[in-house]
Amino acid sequence: MACRGFIIKWGKAEFIRSLNAVSRCSRLNPYQQQRRGFRREAKRTDTKKGNVTQQQTKASPPEAGTPGPPPPPKVRQPTLFRPLMFTVGFAGCSFGGAAILQYETLKARVQTAKDREELDKLVMGSQDMAYWHDWWNQLSSFQRQLLLLMSVVEDIWSNLTEGQRTATGIIAINAAVLFCWRVPALQRTMIKYFTSNPASKTRCLPMVLSSFSHYSIIHMVANMYVLWMFSSGIVSLLGKEQFIAVYLSAGVISTMVSYVCKTATGRFYPSLGASGAVMAVLAAVCTKVPEAKLGIIFLPMITFTAGNALKALVAMDMAGLVLGWRLFDHAAHLGGALFGVWYVTYGHKLIWRRTKPLVKLWHDLRSPGGRGSRPGGGSGVRGGGGPGHQ
Repeated sequence: MACRGFIIKWGKAEFIRSLNAVSRCSRLNPYQQQRRGFRREAKRTDTKKGNVTQQQTKASPPEAGTPGPPPPPKVRQPTLFRPLMFTVGFAGCSFGGAAILQYETLKARVQTAKDREELDKLVMGSQDMAYWHDWWNQLSSFQRQLLLLMSVVEDIWSNLTEGQRTATGIIAINAAVLFCWRVPALQRTMIKYFTSNPASKTRCLPMVLSSFSHYSIIHMVANMYVLWMFSSGIVSLLGKEQFIAVYLSAGVISTMVSYVCKTATGRFYPSLGASGAVMAVLAAVCTKVPEAKLGIIFLPMITFTAGNALKALVAMDMAGLVLGWRLFDHAAHLGGALFGVWYVTYGHKLIWRRTKPLVKLWHDLRSPGGRGSRPGGGSGVRGGGGPGHQ
């Protein structure tokens, strides 16, 4: 019995040990299976990756033979033939139109002077001060205030010089264009027609319109201030009509010079502003009166001659053009300045004096019976063998 009990106890102990060993194995098996699973997955992935790389290496030879992506298209250099022809034609039409406008202005002034003399005689001979006193009393208070306001405006306008009056019209146009830049619906139109760029499809018309276009208020104020200060001098030298022709031609010519420089350097960017035309006005006055004293508005104690000021501005624009400064369109500044110097020195004799045949032709067409006159001869009224006829 003792042996039997010992055998049973030994069997139970062995059974418990076996259970413990099985339980330990069951605890270790999931971890080992998980590691094996990762290893299998890693092997499978490696195999898949190897298959993919093998497929890619197999497919790479035909891909190497196929051409790659097409290179970007080369930017064609814009041709400047049409802008050049437009510049020549516009400048010629500007001076021709200015000569005709001067003729019509002189004719209107003579007629206005005659009409005023006749009106003064009629008023002084037929009416007295009592009539005008009664007429004033019949007006309402609003009408009186309106007449007083109009008289004040007329006094201010009459006190301006002829150059300042002309500059006032140019300033009004620039202010209107500046307002259009602030309208969101007009942005595309303003960029298309009021900025000049040789790479743009529209190149001719913006050469004129960009001379009246300013996006920045400070830029416009600076240009218009210089124009206001030098307008009286340039108009006293050339006259109102010739000044308008020079201003318009300078704007187009300066833009043409800018086109040439941008095309030569490959730097295509839009430009705008009246700086080229204003530089022509400034250069013309400084060339004609080089000893005139100029100053800075914020530094009135500093004065310098007009000739030195022009040299400094030209030197600064030359440096900006050579060094590639993008703050201003230095090529347009130089083009306007050179045109102003050339016109005052040689252009006046070369261009303006040659408009006399055009004015004579216009006079013959405008005079009564002028259509039936001979080419180059006087009008029908003069052609009757008068003393002035040759």
